[in-house]
Amino acid sequence: MISKRHLLISLLLLFSILPLWAGCDTEISIPPQKGVTLHGVIVDETNQPIEGVVVNDGLNFTQTDKRGMYFLKTDLSKSRFVSISIPAAFEIGSDEQIANGFYAPLSANEKVNRRDFILQKRKQTIDEFLYIAISDPQIKNEIQLERFRNETVSDLNETLSRYNDKETLAIVLGDMVFDQMNLFHPYKKVLRQTSVKTFLHTIGNHDIDLSYNDFQNTVDPSMGYGEKIYESHFGPTDYSVNMGKVHIITMKNLDYYQGKKYTERLTLPQLEWIKKDLSYIEPGTTVFINLHAPTSNKTGGNNNMKSTTLQLIEILKNYKVHVFAGHTHFYENAEVNPSFYEHNIGAACGAWWAGNVNRCGAPNGYLVTEVNGDNITWFYKATGKEAAYQFRIYKPGEFESQSEFIVANIWDWDNSYNVKWYEDGFLKGNMEQFSDEDQDYILMHGKAAGYKTNHLFRAIPSSNAKQVTIEVTNRFGKTFKNEVLL
Repeated sequence: MISKRHLLISLLLLFSILPLWAGCDTEISIPPQKGVTLHGVIVDETNQPIEGVVVNDGLNFTQTDKRGMYFLKTDLSKSRFVSISIPAAFEIGSDEQIANGFYAPLSANEKVNRRDFILQKRKQTIDEFLYIAISDPQIKNEIQLERFRNETVSDLNETLSRYNDKETLAIVLGDMVFDQMNLFHPYKKVLRQTSVKTFLHTIGNHDIDLSYNDFQNTVDPSMGYGEKIYESHFGPTDYSVNMGKVHIITMKNLDYYQGKKYTERLTLPQLEWIKKDLSYIEPGTTVFINLHAPTSNKTGGNNNMKSTTLQLIEILKNYKVHVFAGHTHFYENAEVNPSFYEHNIGAACGAWWAGNVNRCGAPNGYLVTEVNGDNITWFYKATGKEAAYQFRIYKPGEFESQSEFIVANIWDWDNSYNVKWYEDGFLKGNMEQFSDEDQDYILMHGKAAGYKTNHLFRAIPSSNAKQVTIEVTNRFGKTFKNEVLL
């Protein structure tokens, strides 16, 4: 049974954050329409109406007319927010680094909800920007919060300082906290120390209040539901925005029941939401999809997303898609088809702040994606390392199960990579790919856990070899070299 005290705390958290959500009512009169329960007007900072803005209530979609007005017949018992897909010509608003200005809460107590939006027009349109993906800070206590601040955030600021103030948008891919809802506030405070202007967020399973089912599985949401505290800090769980030539969609892909029971999947209404959202987007557009759980990780995930992945791929078949996901603490890229690429990146916390690596041996870190129109390039930035640190080498004898071999762990590997090795300056050929558990993870964990990764490569040096050089070339033709003395 839910305690009154728990419910009161949830409500206080909700109301304390409401000013971040509030859409500004303009003085423009909106004519009433029969059956409409949600309407509003969207204008720019000079009070000029903006036509063609896509608006949704979580289920239904529409666009603003030439007067900047929108009208929806919203079921206010099912819809908690109205959100707009901010056009690329306008700024994505933020308040203390958290994205806002694109959504407003709805009230079932109002017969007709009026929610207006005022957008800030960009001084000039952009094609180039940085897209930073961070997964699973998963903060459980003050010690871990300090590590996130001193390691992840500090490293991110150093990385961005090299880009000469290039516009940056960041996405945190869920599990900002580890079931501790009271840590959202200090987490957000840490984000204020970054040079990133705007952070988008995805909900993770540990960001859901485990005292409740999620909204869709709750009989009486007025008594509380799992996403409520998260929403009070970050807004709706399903939304889209636009930047440059890229359309960006964020979705909750967790079917959650009280007490940490959940299934990774998109529901049928969510798949319909994506269809409706994309109906306003020209085929051929580059689309970023932000999820917590990956769609296609075959070694580090539990493949629950299989039930809806094929449907998602079908819906997105006419677009150039990059999926960004976390959840697994296990780095794996998946090129599902030529137009659908998934980045299941390493976690900021690695293996839950136990050390400095993920379950697959990838270092704690984040993904830096460089966007130039439709040209998308990326690299994984290991926390506390140079950007060129893209693989780790084990000498013979260091990787216990491969004692004869020199081994390379290349975390951002995909099938386009070329991995060569040289012995005393002479090319020996391509290294052999194999599957095994990373040695650094075993040492950190204290024992083998069976988490085998495919981004490992090996070769046997000659008995008289003095030096081995490994040369890794990625899909963008960029080459990274590292050498070890034997």
